[in-house]
Amino acid sequence: MIYDAEGIDDSIKNQGHWAESNDTPTLTLFLENLENRSLRRVKQLGVTGVSMAGLDTGGLETWTDQNLKRHIDRASAAGLELRNVMFNPSSRVRFGEQGRDEDIEIINQAIRIAGRQGLPVMEYNFYAHRIVEGYRVVPGRGGSGLMEFNYQRVKDLPPLVGEEEHSLSDMWDNVTYFLKAVIPVAEEANVRLALHPNDPPAPVSRGSGQIMSTLDGWKKFTDIVPSPFNGITFDCGVTKELGHDPVEVCRYFGLRDQINHVHFRNVVSRVPNLDYTEVWIDEGQVDMFAVMSELVRQKYPRLIYPEHPPANDADTEFPFDGISATTYTGFAYTVGYARAMMQAAISTQSQGEN
Repeated sequence: MIYDAEGIDDSIKNQGHWAESNDTPTLTLFLENLENRSLRRVKQLGVTGVSMAGLDTGGLETWTDQNLKRHIDRASAAGLELRNVMFNPSSRVRFGEQGRDEDIEIINQAIRIAGRQGLPVMEYNFYAHRIVEGYRVVPGRGGSGLMEFNYQRVKDLPPLVGEEEHSLSDMWDNVTYFLKAVIPVAEEANVRLALHPNDPPAPVSRGSGQIMSTLDGWKKFTDIVPSPFNGITFDCGVTKELGHDPVEVCRYFGLRDQINHVHFRNVVSRVPNLDYTEVWIDEGQVDMFAVMSELVRQKYPRLIYPEHPPANDADTEFPFDGISATTYTGFAYTVGYARAMMQAAISTQSQGEN
């Protein structure tokens, strides 16, 4: 039987629920599609924000006002908000090749469309190569599957067939060119851009330098065009992978209003950048409550995504293809944990002000 909330008194609907506001983070999940069952499952977890990898019409070159509005309206009809759509700049943009100006104009046109339709954030990556070959699954509590990264396994891998090595200097030149072309458009459109750090944050990936593999790199990136619209996805897990204090790093970028998205997860780091394990959100080295408290103290108002739950038997046996592939029950756990952290942080903050 399917139940709905029609006819239920509002005091019962909201009992025990600390509503998000313009002064709090917004819990968000990544959806593979906007099918009814995907939207219902997100809503049932108490999540109101939705992120997507792209529109079902294809890449940025297919974006129109009508296409984006259809996605926004589809989420809205389910009581959700589409708050972020990801994109990946083409290789011509990332590697400074002929034709990049045409590809940048496609991105700028998508940003303008996002601004007209009220999409607040567009997240992207700027990898030369992502060294995911360094991951392997290791057993966690109860036999759950954790992701372990060790750079020693992959540090000598050559470029993939058909690819070249790209120096760190060249990658910085290319991202600088990109930012100077798109950030003025994002400012005019009122759409915040969020670059995700390199993850894994190994210094070299199949021979290519990684611009966002160090905290100094994060700072250098945001200083290229100092603007709230040139921001990062602050990932507290990657911050710890780098060997830094996530609360201090959160404060640094928060004071500059350059946190445009948050990934909320936990890790155990053994050697900064090189050797770590992604673990359950409640058992790593990151003080998750301290991170959430800092975001609440800042009145950070945008998306927070409790991502990367470990693989567990329930999802392995009964996979669901709507929410980040097959990890629905894992996300139910991370969302519940993040919600509790947020409620506690809001309550603590409120008591401190009284």
